[in-house]
Amino acid sequence: MIAYVTVGADDMARARRFYDALLPALGYGLDEGPEGLSYALPVPPGQSPVLPDFYVKPPFDGAPARAGNGTMVAFQARSQQQVRRLHAAGLEAGGTDEGAPGFRADYGADFYVAYLRDPQGNKIALFSNNPDEPGRDD
Repeated sequence: MIAYVTVGADDMARARRFYDALLPALGYGLDEGPEGLSYALPVPPGQSPVLPDFYVKPPFDGAPARAGNGTMVAFQARSQQQVRRLHAAGLEAGGTDEGAPGFRADYGADFYVAYLRDPQGNKIALFSNNPDEPGRDD
């Protein structure tokens, strides 16, 4: 099981603006500290954490942050409408479009996805795979 994912950022204010436009709508809470941003899903009393956590931090080696070539983090939305709303919110918050919301021919008939880059260039996918919604072939 993946416990956490970390992406690098040089400008925490820009990163926070972007990720705050997406992650709270997916249930993530934010803990901001001197070492960066920590987003986690809430843990009910007596329950185990729901993983993975998502961290946005400056690189530990002090060098500029760089997006990984071929690296992407995907977040599951509840619906196709939420994918569209979050994609638009991410663009308004400083992200760049990497693929408009919609179905992709190479994926399953119910896989609805949008792609963004955060202000640092990290690639983010927002997807819904809800079989109760219209699919690509409906």
